[in-house]
Amino acid sequence: MSRIFLLSPARCDGERAKLILNPNAEFPLARALREPPGVEIAEVFSFLSGLYFRGKLAYARAFGAELLVITTERGLVPPTQRVTRDDLCAFAEVDIAGASERYLAPLRRDVALLAKRTEEVVLLGSIATGKYADTLIAALGERLVFPREFVGRGDMSRGGLLLRQVRETQELEYIPVAGAVRHGVRPPKLAPLRSR
Repeated sequence: MSRIFLLSPARCDGERAKLILNPNAEFPLARALREPPGVEIAEVFSFLSGLYFRGKLAYARAFGAELLVITTERGLVPPTQRVTRDDLCAFAEVDIAGASERYLAPLRRDVALLAKRTEEVVLLGSIATGKYADTLIAALGERLVFPREFVGRGDMSRGGLLLRQVRETQELEYIPVAGAVRHGVRPPKLAPLRSR
């Protein structure tokens, strides 16, 4: 079965974004963003989002043949796509929750192409709102799935869960987003990992 993982974007206007976008920041990642050719989007989003994006990225690389990252204004891009400080500033200008055409038009374009070539798309991102799910369901229908264990978990818990599954080399169960419970009871905290 052909399968693609879609990773939801990191927030580009939060506190960590302010650190990396500061023109006077001297840590290596901030400096690299100011110079061509920039930095891979996966590395930047891992910094911005921390545990959650790192978990999504590690999980998709462990269990998927292909993965793409949702952006706020460029549709779907590979994790190796390089971005600069100017790109991140452009991302930060777009409010995904506001469903602007600047966000939706490129996403619709890329998802329509994706729908022609894949049997299953696994969304590693929130389905609690429609900011990703509604557009993806419209193009993919039942082919859009997500990990059942995401329901009720916050970002940090999802990130920890994904990293745990990678460590245990055990893939999660996927269910269709269409018709799924989008808000569930918060599951118990993950038990501490035992040393190997």
